[in-house]
Amino acid sequence: MSGGRMDRIHFVYRSADDEVEIFINGRSLIDLAGAAELPEARRTREPGLAGSYAWLRAAVIRRQLAHFLGTPQASWFGDGDTVLLGCECGDWGCWPLTANIEVSDSMVTWSALRNGHRDWDLSSFGPFRFGRVDYDQALARLADTLTRSAEA
Repeated sequence: MSGGRMDRIHFVYRSADDEVEIFINGRSLIDLAGAAELPEARRTREPGLAGSYAWLRAAVIRRQLAHFLGTPQASWFGDGDTVLLGCECGDWGCWPLTANIEVSDSMVTWSALRNGHRDWDLSSFGPFRFGRVDYDQALARLADTLTRSAEA
């Protein structure tokens, strides 16, 4: 994000894999994470690990969309962090990307993005700030899609 402009978020349900993809400002969160992690991955001679994530399983998100509102269904560090991406193996706890999610009346902020297994400096990654109305609408669209998919 730059200046006072709010970021845009979009959730996409992929029924074939029962996964929820996250896009910020039109870009995949996995791609954004990979670009942010690449300098640290190169420094540690592990460039193949940058962006090695998978989308969250919809089955877990279906139970509680509040996961994206500061009430995480899955946490890694135990300090209120929220798992945003899981490992390529499908386990949220295996190789997570997490963020602290702060919610106010007017804004939702994702900050302190970090990887569960690497001590990589990701301070340049985020924070992401979303207008609360737009964020709630994106979650409502996701909830509607997930409800319809469960009924199908």
